[in-house]
Amino acid sequence: METAFERADSITPCPIGADGLCCKNCSMGPCRLVGKTDRGVCGATIATVAARNFARAVTVGAASHSDHGRDMAYTLLEAAEGHAPDYGVRDPYKLMEVADFLDVPTKDEEGERRPINDIARDVALAALGEFGKVRGEFYYRKRAPAKRQEIWESLGITPRNIDREIVDLLHRTHIGNDQDAEHILDQTLRCALGDGWGGSMLGTDISDILFGTPAPVRSQANLGVLSEDKVNIIIHGHEPTLSEMIVAAAMDPEMIEYAKSKGAKGIQMSGICCTANETVMRQGVPLAGNFLQQELAILT
Repeated sequence: METAFERADSITPCPIGADGLCCKNCSMGPCRLVGKTDRGVCGATIATVAARNFARAVTVGAASHSDHGRDMAYTLLEAAEGHAPDYGVRDPYKLMEVADFLDVPTKDEEGERRPINDIARDVALAALGEFGKVRGEFYYRKRAPAKRQEIWESLGITPRNIDREIVDLLHRTHIGNDQDAEHILDQTLRCALGDGWGGSMLGTDISDILFGTPAPVRSQANLGVLSEDKVNIIIHGHEPTLSEMIVAAAMDPEMIEYAKSKGAKGIQMSGICCTANETVMRQGVPLAGNFLQQELAILT
């Protein structure tokens, strides 16, 4: 089996692309800005091309991790409305904290605590509203220190909503739009803030609500956690919605007995990559390795 390490040895990185000097954003290119060539066909300078390439990389990351947050909000909504009975609110205290950030009331008109699922539903809807909010403030900016918020305001990079900053940045990098490298990078900062203080942070907070806020645990790491005499199941992926259910299923006595009926001594859970971190910090599932070790785990 070929591994990432073998592919890395056999591939020579493109020196032009490594410096961000190749632009393939339109059909007039690709344009390689090397030697005496300092502008693309459209007139984009080296600085503009490098800024566009960096901006697009940031946009992809922001879209990926923010959409993770959106999925967690949908999961919370489904759980609160009774459509996903295997999920629920495991940390009501974190739910109340997030409700405060999102201006969701936790008490009724008589001052009594509202039902947990009602609060969870409204938190999920408010969180989803952060992605495409038409007007008003980006609620989660309040999680940042006041001084930091002042800096964002002074620079004009306070996020308006999560999705808009992603779309805006891609819009700027298209041919015939923003040619100013510094201007593009300003929006790159705004997009990153919309993810870091928006989508990603919402994803983390809602994961805590659904699966419990992590606490220090003792576990193990590296490929040595794989077992020779058990059924090895490796959790691998981007979001914890499925992995948490896999862990629960693997702990089911019926599943363990089924594994034993086939000659194994049980089930060995371990994890690789992002979602593995979710399960190790909440349930102590050992880490088999990182993204680069996924093929090594299969080989083992």
